Amino acid sequence: MIAAIVTELQREKIYLQGQPIESIYFGGGTPSLLSGQELSDILNAVYQLFQVNPSAEITLEANPDDIHASKILAFKNLGINRLSIGIQSFNDENLKFMHRAHDAKEASNCVKIAQDNGIDNLSIDLIYGIPSSNHDHLLFDLQQAFALQTKHISAYCLTIEDKTTFGHLVKKGKMKPIEEEFAAQQYEMMVEAMEGNGFEQYEISNFAKDNSYAIHNSNYWKQKHYLGVGPGAHSYNGSSRHYNISNNNKYIKLIAAGEKPSTTEMLTLNDQTNEYILTTLRTKWGCNLKYLEELNPNFIKLHQSTIDKLISRNLMMLQNQILYLSKEGKIQADKITEAFFII
Repeated sequence: MIAAIVTELQREKIYLQGQPIESIYFGGGTPSLLSGQELSDILNAVYQLFQVNPSAEITLEANPDDIHASKILAFKNLGINRLSIGIQSFNDENLKFMHRAHDAKEASNCVKIAQDNGIDNLSIDLIYGIPSSNHDHLLFDLQQAFALQTKHISAYCLTIEDKTTFGHLVKKGKMKPIEEEFAAQQYEMMVEAMEGNGFEQYEISNFAKDNSYAIHNSNYWKQKHYLGVGPGAHSYNGSSRHYNISNNNKYIKLIAAGEKPSTTEMLTLNDQTNEYILTTLRTKWGCNLKYLEELNPNFIKLHQSTIDKLISRNLMMLQNQILYLSKEGKIQADKITEAFFII
């Protein structure tokens, strides 16, 4: 797998057309299982093939049960300067429900281990909307997260997809579907608690203290170009998107055979417009209507009445030609975004 990833990097070295690399992100699975040498092989290839900014953010996703002092030191020695830790909850009952391998004690300890060994640029993931008779578990999770003094928290609502364990349980009546009202209440409580503890909501699901925004994720939302390598990875260069096959064995075989493991999708003008709305409207930086009009002159004409209606309902705000979701609008972000899509 490592050899295939390095080969793909070599083949795609001109994809970003010499643009300097601002961030490197190891994710989409459990990259913390990789050895120091394996991570080093990938990073060495990146540094040899691309111009990497000396201050680049280099993030690795990690599970709490993978984190121990020697591994943190190895990560640090490789230049990895940020961890995104999939804690999900500090409650053992909820962790069992979500089939997580770690327990609540490991969830707290892993953050302290990282901090004690020199990586304090940390993000932790939390899940809300977990079925419960009250909100006590959520409030407890937030209290624990704040106590750890990390400067970045990503919080996602539990979703139930078809053909997953939860999906089958719901279908068989062994688990209740997620109640929208309950999840919305938890979202509002969470946002209020984050603000009360000095966190800024700079994207629907992301909160930061002291401007400690995730550079990598922010670049997605700002529509900067990126190259993804490995199974299931996506790449974007403004005019097209390509995405790799997700099957590990097929990916390795295609690379070994000298074939592309990806499918390319050329983006139409409407695609580019929709993607710009989808990524920017979720953020504190908002959606620039002047840019949209330059990109697609039909946009304002098609959506002026929708914009006016949403502003009158206090779901959106317009300042200096930048369209923002209001606090109330963020709760309905997906529906509002869809209202602007050009099909």
